[in-house]
Amino acid sequence: GSSNCCSATADEGFYRSRDLPRVPRHGGSSSLAMLLAVLFGALVALCLFLVCYVNCGTSLSLFSAYAHVGQDERRGSFVAFQSRYLLAYLLAVAADWMQGPYVYALYGSYGFSHAEIAIFFIAGFGSSLVMGPIVGSIADKYGRKKSAVAYCVLYSINCLLKYSTNFKVLVFGRLFSGTATSLLFSVFESWMVFEHRKNGFPEEALSHTFALATLGNGFVAIIAGVAASLLADSWGLGLGYYAPFACATAILAVDAVIIATTWTENYGSGVSTGGVNLVGTLQAAVVDIVSDRRVWMLGLLQSLFEGCMYTFVFMWTPALLGSDSACDGALSLGLVFAGYMVCIMIGSQIFSYVRGAFKGVNIEKLAIFNVLAAVAAMAGATIAILYRGSCYENQTLLLSSFMLFEVCCGVYFPSMGTLKAKYLPEKTRATLMNFFRCGLNIELVIILTQVGKLSFGMVFTLCLLDMLACSVFQVVFHYTNVNSPLPLLPDNTPTSPPVENEVGAV
Repeated sequence: GSSNCCSATADEGFYRSRDLPRVPRHGGSSSLAMLLAVLFGALVALCLFLVCYVNCGTSLSLFSAYAHVGQDERRGSFVAFQSRYLLAYLLAVAADWMQGPYVYALYGSYGFSHAEIAIFFIAGFGSSLVMGPIVGSIADKYGRKKSAVAYCVLYSINCLLKYSTNFKVLVFGRLFSGTATSLLFSVFESWMVFEHRKNGFPEEALSHTFALATLGNGFVAIIAGVAASLLADSWGLGLGYYAPFACATAILAVDAVIIATTWTENYGSGVSTGGVNLVGTLQAAVVDIVSDRRVWMLGLLQSLFEGCMYTFVFMWTPALLGSDSACDGALSLGLVFAGYMVCIMIGSQIFSYVRGAFKGVNIEKLAIFNVLAAVAAMAGATIAILYRGSCYENQTLLLSSFMLFEVCCGVYFPSMGTLKAKYLPEKTRATLMNFFRCGLNIELVIILTQVGKLSFGMVFTLCLLDMLACSVFQVVFHYTNVNSPLPLLPDNTPTSPPVENEVGAV
């Protein structure tokens, strides 16, 4: 999935929001505040320049995927399709971003301890681990559109249950949250790839859609974060920390209606509404993983990169603040987070620029350079943390390394999305995407239970080793496919949808 990024889900608010009650909104070191303000301004300026240069100016015909589509009528059809997908997807992630930063704060306001709150998050990750392959199989068999609507329903139930202060009810809500997260990171992308190919749009345009989704995700994250803060602080009609969850429920309701009325239904290639059981779909996915090296290597690459990314998501706040409470107000965490999101947007535009300007650079080779940059970012962060005496030391190197890593995440998501669209078989696409997340969810559960026992230096050293391993496998993936390529999977061209696949059919 493309939501991704420091693209946090509600679960990722765990380590971010746990520090919010004790971090002042203003104050702290003036030099660090000045550094952050200058860096943020430079990032915004760079992002605006790239967006305009890549998408708006005289370079439109060179860098925009619309030029690849052909005739004006076909181009208009592609833009309409792309808009339908992006509207639904960005509303889905907006609901996620809206309530994510306040999950821990809400639980804390109910009087639960840190240990009890950890149970909530473990329940969410555990639910995603267990239910992911199952809901992916259901999506491939019974329809990705229905599953996208199911995401809206399940996540709405999770938000509504958070109004309760009962421990068991809240744990039950986290089970819905974990299942919904699995749907968010698989069915939206699976639906889009199928429809793109069914309509005969060129493969080059897929990369553009992934890049726009990543760009929009960063923008939506900033807007949703500001809106959630306003709702929780003053505009929430007395609901306090629950106000962002109520707003997220309303967004999900609107999104469900949009999906139900504007999307067509599609299934895994060769899979209809009958004749194939869920066990058979799961078995087919396992066979695809075992028999095709590209499939299992993509899963490994995703687990390695995103394992490092989610660890970073959990740890960036305490790593910047350090263990000295005197450093708590040294940085505006909200501005840091906004900077991360701008970096995500910059990464997405770098991806679009490289794809348009350098025709000879394939996605596999671009991914190698991106992972190597991520290795450099993790190395810089690790050195900054290991060789500092307080949070005021090496802060420029640490913050710059974090920002560089976020740029790499912005390149990673459209790159990985394009690779999965190219190599994953259509008939089990959503199932495989959720299988890929199993290893990630196991890693996240381990992090939640063990991270308090490790120093910041050790955690980021492990992240560096993780990225080094990812870089090795990324090189192997590229050169094995270049020197001894396997034929493209025969079922990556969607079959015609069943008769009942009409807009509005849920």
